[in-house]
Amino acid sequence: MVMSSYLPYILQQGKDIREEKKAMKLHTVDYNGTDYWGSITFDHPASFNTMAMDQEMKKTLIDDLDKFIAMKDFYRSVGKAWKRGYLLYRPPGTGKSSLVAAMANYLKFDVYDLDLKEVQCNSDLRRLLIGTSNQSILVIEDIENSFETGEDDKVTLSGLLNFIDGLWSSCGDERILVMTTNHKDRIDPVLLRPGRMDVHLHMSYCSFSGFKTLASNYLKLEEHYLFGKIEELLKKIQATPAEIAGELMKSQDAEASIQGLFNFLINKTTGS
Repeated sequence: MVMSSYLPYILQQGKDIREEKKAMKLHTVDYNGTDYWGSITFDHPASFNTMAMDQEMKKTLIDDLDKFIAMKDFYRSVGKAWKRGYLLYRPPGTGKSSLVAAMANYLKFDVYDLDLKEVQCNSDLRRLLIGTSNQSILVIEDIENSFETGEDDKVTLSGLLNFIDGLWSSCGDERILVMTTNHKDRIDPVLLRPGRMDVHLHMSYCSFSGFKTLASNYLKLEEHYLFGKIEELLKKIQATPAEIAGELMKSQDAEASIQGLFNFLINKTTGS
C-alpha cells in the first residue's frame, strides 16, 4: 500500500527535476536542418512577472494554461487532441512576441517559430509540422500576411488548416498553437473557430497597471508623485508598452526617467 502511493510520487518528482533541467530550444525554418528545422538555445528573459499587461488578462491566461496542462486525461476521454490555440492581436509594440516567450518560460516548452513565407509549398509545411515535438509552442506571426495569392506552389490556407487539424494535432501531445496579428479583421474567419484559436487575447495599449510593472522592473519604483498624472495621461492617449519601456530606459536615474516619460506623454497629448 505504501509502495503503491510512494512510487507515483517518486516518478513525479523525477519528472519535475528533468523539467527544471530541460534546455529549452527555439526552432526556426532551416532547409538544411533535420525535418527542415534548425535550433538554438531559447534564453528569453520574459516572464509573466515582467509583462506589462492587464492584470486580469494575465491571470486569465495563466489559469487557462494551468487548466490545459492538467487536462490530459480529459482530452483523451473525449477523444480530442491535447492542444490549445491562442490568437494574440493588437498593433505592433504591445508585447505579443514577449508574451509568447513568457508562456514558453512558464510552461518550459520549446518554441517553433514558423514563418509561412519561408515555406516553399504545402508538402514542406507538412514535413515541418510533423517534425515538431511534444511540449512545444508553434508560433505563426502576422498570420494575416502569410498567404501568397497567385502562386500555386506556395503554402495555402487550406493546406495549413488540413495539417493543423490533422497531422499536427494527432502526432503528439501538449501542443500549443499561437498566432499573432496586427489586423484581426483581415484573418479568414475559418482560422478563428474554437478548436483552432480557442482563446483570443486583445493586447491593449499600456494601462496604468502595465506602466507600474515597467516602472518596478526598470526603475525599482513603486510610487512617485507623478504616478497620478501619468495614470490620467494614459487614459487619454495610446502608448504601447514598448514606447513606455523605451522612455524608462533612457536614463539610469529614476527621477530623470519618470520626468522624461511624463514629458513624452504630454507631447503625445498635444501631438508634438
